[in-house]
Amino acid sequence: MENTSIAITKWTKIEKISFRFFFTYFALFVLFMNNGAYPFYGYLGQFFNVFLYNFIPWVGKTILGITYEINTGPNGSGDTTYDYVLVFVMFSLAIITTVIWSLLDKNRSNYKKLYYWLTVALRFYVGLMLINYGLVKVIKLQFPYPSYNRLNQTYGESSPMGLAWTFLGFSKGYNLFMGLAEVAAVFLLFRRTLTFGLIITLATAANVMAVNYFYDVPVKILSTHLVLMSIFLLAHNFEDLFKFFFLKKPIHLREIEKPKLKNGLRKTLLVLKVLILFYAIPYSVYVTSQQGGESSLKGFYEVKEFQVNDSIFDVTDTLKYNTVKWKNMLIDSKRWLRVEKIDERRSWYSIELDEKESKLTLRDYNDTTEVYKLTYKEIDTANFVVKGTIKSDSIRIKFDLTKDYRKKFLLTNRGFHWINERPYNR
Repeated sequence: MENTSIAITKWTKIEKISFRFFFTYFALFVLFMNNGAYPFYGYLGQFFNVFLYNFIPWVGKTILGITYEINTGPNGSGDTTYDYVLVFVMFSLAIITTVIWSLLDKNRSNYKKLYYWLTVALRFYVGLMLINYGLVKVIKLQFPYPSYNRLNQTYGESSPMGLAWTFLGFSKGYNLFMGLAEVAAVFLLFRRTLTFGLIITLATAANVMAVNYFYDVPVKILSTHLVLMSIFLLAHNFEDLFKFFFLKKPIHLREIEKPKLKNGLRKTLLVLKVLILFYAIPYSVYVTSQQGGESSLKGFYEVKEFQVNDSIFDVTDTLKYNTVKWKNMLIDSKRWLRVEKIDERRSWYSIELDEKESKLTLRDYNDTTEVYKLTYKEIDTANFVVKGTIKSDSIRIKFDLTKDYRKKFLLTNRGFHWINERPYNR
């Protein structure tokens, strides 16, 4: 039987130089921008961040001449100035390391062992990252159904990212389809199914990257690197795949050659792999399932009566109070709510809900010092009362409650139709 492993024993000069660069750059990326791909890696990443959170802003200001403040730490965006400066630093270090490595290691014939271990690191990085991406779609957390806030916007008011989130969040079926395509990255975790998994993963990651670029979603750096890593992993079979798809020649796909390992080390690595698979994937399912879910208070609440300091609020008395009258309140998640005030300002709050005590704690996203401790009471299916203190004012708010607010919108009640005698395009 033909040996289908990589049989190259002597690499060209270009191959060796290229490998030194990619090995260094991808290793630094996985170490410094792990994004939670590896189990428990966050604990190790904290040690890097102690240094990076000081060093990267220094590079930005001193070397790149950035004049504004470079914020560190996660904030929901993966494309911050800090992230781009970090990519610049990693790229520069990879160039410098490649030059020094090439000068010191001229006589090496190949890097087959290092290549294998790099592919292992990248397989698990890309695989576990996309599995996490996929699970939040299968459970439908990343793209929620259009909220009342979205449904009351015009198209022109939405941001490109908001439009994409509304489009993708509308359909549970399409979320399941996208999620399963991304979860198929599990094939990357096994050498025998690597090429099959990479063909699916490359297309999936490229689609994610395209959405991020063309809808201005701030995960461009990560999605681009997932594509680059997938291409790197697939590169050893480019020639064979070209012959098969374009020249219609029979081929034997080549596996990445695994170095010979001592029996004890081989068994240890096998146990480690099994532990990662049986920990990382079920743990990801558990974590993602805990992140979502709807609040028992979900609904749209329109203010019926607003009482401040034992007096019914009068619009003409606005200056008498520190509190601005509320117009409505939207609870669409168990993690946040939105309040719209009579001056048309909208404020977003994180929620801490104690259903046993009927207590609701709100924390302003923009000012974490603003904490509102309220109690609530649902009088009947259509009336809801909140009491508590906001700033220095005591309040009592009575709401009209609409639980199924989506029913009044065409977008969310049109439904699915097998037969359409004409396009229903509104």
